[in-house]
Amino acid sequence: MTDSPSSASADGDLWQDLRRFTNARIALGRSGVSLPVARQLEFQAAHAAARTAVHSALDVPALTSDLSELPLDLHTVHSQVGDRSEYLRRPDLGRRLNAADADRLRALAPAEPADLAIVIADGLSALAVQQSAPPFLRAFLPYVAQSGLTLAPASIALQGRVAIGDDIAGCLGARCVIVLIGERPGLSAADSLGLYLTWAPSLESTDADRNCISNIREGGLSFADAAYRAGYLLQEAFRRRLSGVMLKDNSVATPEIGATEAAALPDATD
Repeated sequence: MTDSPSSASADGDLWQDLRRFTNARIALGRSGVSLPVARQLEFQAAHAAARTAVHSALDVPALTSDLSELPLDLHTVHSQVGDRSEYLRRPDLGRRLNAADADRLRALAPAEPADLAIVIADGLSALAVQQSAPPFLRAFLPYVAQSGLTLAPASIALQGRVAIGDDIAGCLGARCVIVLIGERPGLSAADSLGLYLTWAPSLESTDADRNCISNIREGGLSFADAAYRAGYLLQEAFRRRLSGVMLKDNSVATPEIGATEAAALPDATD
């Protein structure tokens, strides 16, 4: 915490300048020995937004409508969690499909194993998924098409954790899985979407086997940039037959990168 701008100190001015580049809580100022009222109210509002994001439910019909223009064969599935309270208390149950949906996905598995399964999970911020999954997928799917990869049926996973993608991919027989999930809200953003890519997913997969792209949202990592980076990692995963700590993101992406630049990525069949 630094002095308020009224102190007119050089250091105070520097901190005020830095506030333009981050949502982090710096240069909050002070009123006596306390925070200024405005800053305290901002904190309370951010805390309330984070709590709301954690407890809000995903609007599946609205999300399905937003995704209807995309070439995705969408199916809604559920984890083994019974309700939101249990979801927060039992992360392990959120990592596995319930038995009925697992059987249903096995019946939907294509005769020839698909290359990629896409899973959209509510996670800890349904708001992030609601707002950012559709525009990200609109930017990302052209990379999948350009690479010639085949898609398994896509899943909207309710009360899901990241590892539910391994279970879903296993039921569908997919060679790789990408999970889009609402990240744990912080006091700077309650609407951050995360992406997790896993090559050869299985129930034994760990976080070390995944690549993560974080903070996908308006005001964070742009959809175009995130899609380019995801396209690069996907191509490299298929080229090198691995993911996670052994696969580094060496892409150089800009928000201006579009789907037509996907042709510059290495072909997945190389």
